[in-house]
Amino acid sequence: MTRGKANIHLSAQAISHGAKDRLSNLPDDILLTILERLDIRDTARTSLLSRQWRQMPTMLNKLVIKVSTFEPKKDERSEITLDDLARANATMHEATKNILSGRRNFRQYPLHLLCLEFYLGDESNSIVQTVGCTMDTLMVGEVEFTILTKKEQAHCSEDDVVLYGQQLMSLFKVCPNAFGGLTRLKLENVSLNEPDLPIIFSVCQRLEFLRLDNCDTGILSSLEVEHPRLGELEMDDCRFDRVHLKWLPKLTMLTFGMWISQQDPLSFGYVPLLKSLSVANICLSYHKMLKLSDFLDNVTISSLQLNFKSEKIWVLPEGPKELLPVFRKLRVVDLVNISEECDLNWTLFILQGAPFLEELHITVRDHFCEMMMDEELRAQYAYSKEKKGVDWEGANGFKHHKLVVLKIFGFRPEDMFVRYVRSVIKAAVNLKDVFLFNKVVCEMCKHDVPKASRSPWPKKQRFSLRNRITSGTDSFVVIHFPNLSSN
Repeated sequence: MTRGKANIHLSAQAISHGAKDRLSNLPDDILLTILERLDIRDTARTSLLSRQWRQMPTMLNKLVIKVSTFEPKKDERSEITLDDLARANATMHEATKNILSGRRNFRQYPLHLLCLEFYLGDESNSIVQTVGCTMDTLMVGEVEFTILTKKEQAHCSEDDVVLYGQQLMSLFKVCPNAFGGLTRLKLENVSLNEPDLPIIFSVCQRLEFLRLDNCDTGILSSLEVEHPRLGELEMDDCRFDRVHLKWLPKLTMLTFGMWISQQDPLSFGYVPLLKSLSVANICLSYHKMLKLSDFLDNVTISSLQLNFKSEKIWVLPEGPKELLPVFRKLRVVDLVNISEECDLNWTLFILQGAPFLEELHITVRDHFCEMMMDEELRAQYAYSKEKKGVDWEGANGFKHHKLVVLKIFGFRPEDMFVRYVRSVIKAAVNLKDVFLFNKVVCEMCKHDVPKASRSPWPKKQRFSLRNRITSGTDSFVVIHFPNLSSN
């Protein structure tokens, strides 16, 4: 039990025994701070404590109401029946309606954030209508909808995602003013008609953040995105042939993961403020290698993350002449989930092409619990049979003057890793710190990795590694061996 919940529990006990309720004597702002730390179910229970507590939930300036609070406790969504999910949605609607309707008597308390997570279904119409009525009568700051489907992606058929798409558009028609006030929207597992996403963009005029998981407008269709206020866009596992960011004058952050197109899956129109780009993909046999000089032709980002999902490298190393126009403002690069089969020398092409790069982060790991290990399934889904690494030879004697930090997660005390770090140290003449982390593991695959591979190195081994790395370099770089808390 958390401290806030314990205090409220004790306060209820005190009232039931006729004792003085010391917690209720606290100022309202402190009581509201306590309530904000609770989920909506516990917040509602506090109304039983006293008359003062009864009005507290209607005074909160932040309301986060999640349908998961009302679900049966199961490890997986697939273990919960559809009837249970419908009941959870209905119960959430009642809680939302009661709290929001009560705010009409407390207009002096502004609602800065209203965050709702619910399932698509007949019950979701009532939830959205309740929010729409609130927005008609009260000032609401930021409004976020996370709209879940009753089946998770792994259990969705083509018919399911089409049905969910129809339900979503019906929801928009039921209460467009609620969606018109949204600032954040998260959608999953919906297949829409081609005009539907442009309709969503046109209705959600206040939208600043959008996340799409496993969404499309028909397999291998194209999508053009235009929006005056959208600042963050996340798209993962969306089956478009091509996405064109035509006009997004406020976009600063883009996350784009997993595509099926045989061409460049993404193109940039007017995105003058785009600073941070994160791209992830599993390279299949039909995917082309991305040339970053072409892919990023119309943007100048400062932060770039490339996630290779422990499979084949899908970027083509290029020379500094080609990369300088798109890398001239690049400050931080994060190369994630490079397979343990790969040599790291190819990554130096980024260092040579980005003269103002300040930090380079590299994660080397075979993430077994996410990788496709079955050979028959790899063939069925067209996983690449080529070697996972790429070959590249850089210019001899190259010097970099801005890099100050190198981080390697999944470092191993092998010659290949030592040679790579030495290469960076020799090239980056102003490098200050090198952080070498042991193997990165998640909770699911933790027991498949020997403990020695994810534990801190002994002091004697750390001393030996420092000598092997810095010997003969005349560098004052500091070598760190941090311990990962997840280990």
